[in-house]
Amino acid sequence: MAVLSLIRLFTTLLSLAILAAAGYFLWSWYSGDLVRDAAGELQRQRDDWRLWLGLGLAAWSLLGRFVVLALFARPDRRPTGPRRGEGELVQSPTGSSLYVETHGPVGGAPVIFTHGWGMDSTFWRYAREDLDQRFRLILWDLPGLGKSKPAGPDAISLEAFATDLAGLVELAGQQRPVLVGHSIGGMTIQTLLRDHPHLRRRLAGVVLLNTTYTNPLNTMVLARMLRALQRPLLEPASYLTILLQPLVWLSKWQSYLSGSAHLAHRAGFGRFVTRSQLEHATLLATRNPPAVQARGDLAMFHWDATGALRDAQVPALVIGGEADIVTKPEASRVIADEASQGKLHIVPQVNHMGPLERYDVYDQLIADFVLEQQPVASGDLRPDASPLGSTPYASDERSDRPPPR
Repeated sequence: MAVLSLIRLFTTLLSLAILAAAGYFLWSWYSGDLVRDAAGELQRQRDDWRLWLGLGLAAWSLLGRFVVLALFARPDRRPTGPRRGEGELVQSPTGSSLYVETHGPVGGAPVIFTHGWGMDSTFWRYAREDLDQRFRLILWDLPGLGKSKPAGPDAISLEAFATDLAGLVELAGQQRPVLVGHSIGGMTIQTLLRDHPHLRRRLAGVVLLNTTYTNPLNTMVLARMLRALQRPLLEPASYLTILLQPLVWLSKWQSYLSGSAHLAHRAGFGRFVTRSQLEHATLLATRNPPAVQARGDLAMFHWDATGALRDAQVPALVIGGEADIVTKPEASRVIADEASQGKLHIVPQVNHMGPLERYDVYDQLIADFVLEQQPVASGDLRPDASPLGSTPYASDERSDRPPPR
């Protein structure tokens, strides 16, 4: 998303400046100054402070992420990471090769998860662990991200993603799945409802997490400034990223090592983020190809699905974050108000990466919604039971405010 991309651009430039300064001080120490001694002979004199400063800056450029994680995120009680289960490659109607994992009982209510942009299906690590005992979970990587391979540049668009998702709905078999999408995942679901109306009756419901209904620049912080910058700056920068992908990728990895990338992605989290969560999100955004991410940004700049849920007649749960700077809670309210069967939950003190930092709240809300829509297919889970344990919204992290009911 544009605002986080701009923050990361500035932190990456800062990281490169620190690396350049390290090189300068080490070279200036090695070169030294030629001075004449008492006998009139030239001697090379070196200032040791240049050596130590250069070494310190070089060390920060390679190891700074450990300091940033320690200072700007909480200790973990339940670590996450990009570890996968067993998956397979599925051919999409668009020609893309999609990496898909399925978890949980075969007869369980099917739930298809679509991650946000720059991430991959490991983003749902907590949901997979919390929900796969009761529901049939289908996790997939968007084309170009993770292990999924796009058919070509045209496969990186909201319309193509919706067609990919439509193909995955068939994996649910005879049962009607619930679709869950975060950020661009929620945008993909809205595009599917708009472009594939014949599938509406095949769905038990949709869950839209921290997403929007139009060009994200319209519903994020600094919207007026970012819209003004779209054509003269943001779009040319995306095309330049595609053209210079190898150099951009190298700079992103360097900023990852220095921790400047973690500082940028910290802006997408609220007060609950832990070290492994920040590391997980930053690593995924770093290792996914910059050119693919730039093409996705360009696709989002020219996307709109206003009113997609208005005529869909599909039950919808919309979850937003009170502190979301990428898709402000107002966007979630608009979607919920327009949905014919919409419910809205705004999670306190949560930013754009809410499904990670408050996985306990999000997973509980998702489980309750699936159970409400598919009670028979949810096994022996009673309507009055908590899918995640005996205590609803039990959290591994401290919170000064109770989650919403």
